[in-house]
Amino acid sequence: MPGYLTTHVLDTARGVPAEGLVVMLFRIGEGGAREGIAQMVTNEDGRTDAPILPKEDFKTGAYELVFHAGHYLKATMQGGDGELFLNEVPIRFTMTEETHYHVPLLLSPYSYSTYRGS
Repeated sequence: MPGYLTTHVLDTARGVPAEGLVVMLFRIGEGGAREGIAQMVTNEDGRTDAPILPKEDFKTGAYELVFHAGHYLKATMQGGDGELFLNEVPIRFTMTEETHYHVPLLLSPYSYSTYRGS
């Protein structure tokens, strides 16, 4: 079965899915060069409407998801005045087998965490 990649974002400060957050996916090449391969926006459930890396485009290797948290935090009035503590949240990971990978983000204005989900 071909692999694929999904993601979602939960706003842990407000206890809701993070709707309207821009997520970009990059493939990491030789020497760390990034190749942009997808950009999506989270829906009302904090998920992208389709896999951010679908089966037909899946390749094993190193990747980076970049979550544009700053725009979301400002839009939800969590940014405070001035500069944000978190703006872009990058997560680098490696997919080594043809399977479903799920990489979620748990976000608040001053912290985040991730894990390999199912």
